[in-house]
Amino acid sequence: MALLGRAISKNSLVLALFAAVTTAAIAVTYLLTRDAIVAQERAARARALLEIVPQSLHDNSMLDDTIAVDDTELLALEEAGNIHVALSDGRPVAFIIPSIAPDGYSGTIKLITGINTDGTVAGVRILSHKETPGLGDKVDLKKSDWVLGFDGKSLEDPQPERWKVKKDRGEFDQFTGATITPRAVTKAVYQSLLYFKANRKTLAQYHSPASTPAEDPDNG
Repeated sequence: MALLGRAISKNSLVLALFAAVTTAAIAVTYLLTRDAIVAQERAARARALLEIVPQSLHDNSMLDDTIAVDDTELLALEEAGNIHVALSDGRPVAFIIPSIAPDGYSGTIKLITGINTDGTVAGVRILSHKETPGLGDKVDLKKSDWVLGFDGKSLEDPQPERWKVKKDRGEFDQFTGATITPRAVTKAVYQSLLYFKANRKTLAQYHSPASTPAEDPDNG
């Protein structure tokens, strides 16, 4: 029994030392890579924003110029987010507004809608979704160019009653075998335009708290 007890104690000590070394190694690795990971994530976010408002149209860092938003009525946000502001010579030229389409076929769809100061859509991008591959996932630009159909649209073009998919007698295409997903995204983009209209004066008064250089997505 004494030998068994010593063996158990020895094994426990070895396991404890192994666990301590492993934990230390993980901690060191995290500390060494943390800054690089943050920089990569920042660059990825910058690239996503630049897909909607290209560098040639603004001279600030849209990652740094933001307006907090927690709208649950029009934007259906589940938690507070940020509107990214594109500036040229210190004046807003576009706003990239986050929103959620809560009625996707397979769940919520998160997206961002860029809106120019004249009320036209600068671009729409899907951030995350769980839609069916080969059907509903065509809302993602990586799968099809459907989402580009919103570019240049506004509350006047088409008229409000036409902000629907064609199956609902609207302006926008649906997918063969999948109507729910494009219907949900179309509604979310329309709701973002309504939010912009309702808050246009407030948004237009935005002033950057500091002059920030334009974001370089390759250098973070």
